[in-house]
Amino acid sequence: MIFDSSRRRFLAVGASAAGALLVGWRVQAQDDLPYLGARFQAPQLTDFLRVEADGTVVIGARGCEVGQGVKTDLPMLIAEELDADWNRVRVEQLPYGYVDTDSGPGDRYGDQGAGGDATPAAWAQLRQAGAVARWLLVQSAAQQWSLDPATLRTEAGFVIAADGRKLGFGELAANAATLDAPPNPLPLKDPAQFRLIGKPMRTVDAREVVLGRTEYGIDSYLGNALVAVIARCPYPGGALAALDDAQARQLSGVRGVHVLPGPKPDAPFDGALAAGVAVVADDTWSALRGRDKLKITWKPDPAWAGDSSASLEARAQALLGDDAHAIVVRNDGDFAKAQKAARGNTIQARYQMPLLAHATLEPPSATIAVSRDKVELIAGLHDPAGASRVLQAITGVARDAIDIRLPRAGGDLGRRLHNDFVAEAALVAKAAGKPVKLVWMREDDLQHDFYRPFGIHDLAATLDHRKQITGWSHRVAATPRNWRDERLAGQPAFAGILDADAFPAGLVANLQQWFSALPCGLPRGEFLGGAQAFQAFAAQSFLDEIAHATRQDPLVLRMNLLGAPRMLRPGFDTGRLAGVLRIAAGKIDWQHKPTNGHGLGLACHAGDGAYAAHAFEVSVDGNDLTIHRAVCAVDAGRTLNPLNLQAQVANTTLAAISASLHEAITLKAGQVQQHNFPDYPLLRMRQSPRAMEVHSIDSAADAASVDDCVAASAAPALANAVFAATTVRVRKLPLMPELLRLL
Repeated sequence: MIFDSSRRRFLAVGASAAGALLVGWRVQAQDDLPYLGARFQAPQLTDFLRVEADGTVVIGARGCEVGQGVKTDLPMLIAEELDADWNRVRVEQLPYGYVDTDSGPGDRYGDQGAGGDATPAAWAQLRQAGAVARWLLVQSAAQQWSLDPATLRTEAGFVIAADGRKLGFGELAANAATLDAPPNPLPLKDPAQFRLIGKPMRTVDAREVVLGRTEYGIDSYLGNALVAVIARCPYPGGALAALDDAQARQLSGVRGVHVLPGPKPDAPFDGALAAGVAVVADDTWSALRGRDKLKITWKPDPAWAGDSSASLEARAQALLGDDAHAIVVRNDGDFAKAQKAARGNTIQARYQMPLLAHATLEPPSATIAVSRDKVELIAGLHDPAGASRVLQAITGVARDAIDIRLPRAGGDLGRRLHNDFVAEAALVAKAAGKPVKLVWMREDDLQHDFYRPFGIHDLAATLDHRKQITGWSHRVAATPRNWRDERLAGQPAFAGILDADAFPAGLVANLQQWFSALPCGLPRGEFLGGAQAFQAFAAQSFLDEIAHATRQDPLVLRMNLLGAPRMLRPGFDTGRLAGVLRIAAGKIDWQHKPTNGHGLGLACHAGDGAYAAHAFEVSVDGNDLTIHRAVCAVDAGRTLNPLNLQAQVANTTLAAISASLHEAITLKAGQVQQHNFPDYPLLRMRQSPRAMEVHSIDSAADAASVDDCVAASAAPALANAVFAATTVRVRKLPLMPELLRLL
C-alpha cells in the first residue's frame, strides 16, 4: 500500500471474483472497497481502475462532468501511466465518494468538484494510481518469465520482454491482483515518454451525447417518484403572506401541496434560495397545472422592495465619489503625486457591468429518495461534497448513508456551485414521504439565480510628456460577491470583484484600487470569468482608449507595458502573456488594418497561472453586428488533451460573446424582469463568429485552469473591435443595446 499522509488514504490492490486487477484508495477505518457505478452500478469497479481478463481497462471518472471534459481528461492521466491501449479503455462515472476516517470526514476519491482546477489538482495523484497498476503487471510478467522486472517495458496494454515476448494486461491481471502494492510512491513518466497526454482525444461519451443516449440530471428517475414544481417568492428575502391551494389539490394527478421556508434573514444561502410552495403530482404536466391554480400572496422584504436597475446605477455613481466609505484594495507609489505631475494630462472613463444570469441549457433539477436512515440523490452537480452536507443538515441522515450519483450536467458556468435545488428536493421529499423528482422551468431559473454582480468601474490614467502611463486608478462600486456566501466568509467585500494583482498591477509605478460595496437583495454567485472578466472588460477597454487618445497602437502600448520577459509575481510571467498577445495579433493580421469598414480589436489577460489573448474582426451594418473572425491564443501550461482545450476555449469565447452582446438582468420594484429567452436572449448562430481559431502553446509549466482567463479577454477585445469599426466606444454592457443607442 502507498500512504498519502495529506489525505490519510492508501492505494490498495485486490482481485474481483473473476480475477480482475483492482486498484483504488483504501481509507483508514474502512476495510473494504465497495463496488461503484454511475447510471448503472458497474460491477467490481473500484475507485480508479479495473483490468479485466480480456484486457479491457475500466477507469473511474471522479470529476463532475458539466461539459468541461473531465470525464475524458482525468481517466487519461491514469491510462497514460498504465500504458493502456486507449481503444480498450472504458470510462465509468464514479458517484460521490464520502468516507469517514480517523481524522474526520473525507472525500474518497479526492476533490470531485467541477471547478476548472480539477485537472491540475489530479495531475500527480491519478497518475500514481496508473503507475501502481503498471508496476504490478510488470511484476506479474517478471514472475511468469523468471526475468528481472527492470528488463521489461509496457506499451499499449502489453508487457514486453527484451526478446520481444508479449503478455497482455488481461493475461497478467489475476496474478497481479495477488501481489502487494509497492511500499513507496513510484516515479512517474518523464513528459518525453507520454503517449496519451498531449494528444487530441475525443470525448469518451461524445457518441452517446450526440445520439441523445446520455443521462443528464433532468433525465433521471427513481421508482415511484412523484414530480414536483415550486412557486417561489419573486421578492428577494420575501415571504408567504397567504395561500389558497384548494383548486390545485382538486386537480387530477396532484398528490400534495407543501409550503417551503425561505432562508433565514442575513444567514448564508446554504439551503433553499427562496420561500416557496411545492406542488407534487404524478407527472410534470399535472404539477405545472397545479402550480398555475395556486392563489398566492407574497410579502416583499422592505429592505429590498425598492431595488431597481436605475437605483442601483444611481447609488453606484454616488459611491464612486465617496472615498470615505471605500476600501483601499491596492496602493502602489503615489497616484495623487503622479496626477499632479501630469499637469492635466489625464484620461478618465467609466464602465458599467450588468447583473447576469447563468441561463444554463439544463435548468437545475434533482431526483431524490429520503428515508429515516438513507438518502439517494441523482443530480447534475458542481459541488457534490456541498450537496452531501446540505442533505445531512436537512434529513439528519449520516453522510456515509447518503448516496449521490452524478450524471452529466447540461452546462454550469458556476450555477451548480450552489445546492439550493438539492435542498428544495430534500424538503419536498420529506414532506411528501415519497421519492421526488424536482423540475425547474426556464422561468424558475432566470428568476431565482445566484447572479453575476452589478458594478460600475471608474478608471483614470496619468501620462508623461512621452505619452507613457505613469499612474493608474481603478475604483469600483459593485454589489459584493461575498454577501451571504459561506464560501467567501471572512474574505473582504471586494473578493470575486476586484483582483489586486490583475493587469496592469505591478506594471505601473503609481497604481491604486478602491472598492465600494453596493447593497442589493439579489443573491450573487460565481460566473464564467469571475473577478477576472468583471475587471478585465474595464481595464482592457480603457487601455485601448488610452492608445486612441495618445495615437499609439494598442498592441504596442500593451507590449511596452509588459516589458522584458520576467516573472512579475507567482502566476504572472510577462513573457508568456506577451507570447499569446503576439500570436493573436499575428493570426488576425494586426499590422494590416482592413479598409473595408471592418475593425480589429484585441485584449489580453493573465490569471490562475494561465494566459489568454483575443483578437476580433467585426463590422456593423445598420442594426447588425457581424463577427467575421475570432482568434484566441492561450498558454495554460502543459496541455493534457489539445482537442478538449480547443473545445473549452471556443465554448468559453462564445459564452463570453453571448454575455457581452445582449444579456442583462434588470430589476424593478425588487423583482427580476426577465422570464425566458425572449427577454434574456442568448447568442444565436447567425451572430456567432463566421470563423473561430484557437491557438495553444504547450509549455512545460504546470497545467492551469483556462476558462476564466479566456472569458476575461474576450469581451473587451470584442468591444475594442467594435470601436475600430464604428468609432463608437461602448462602455456599458450589454453591448448591442448601448451601441445602437450611441450610433
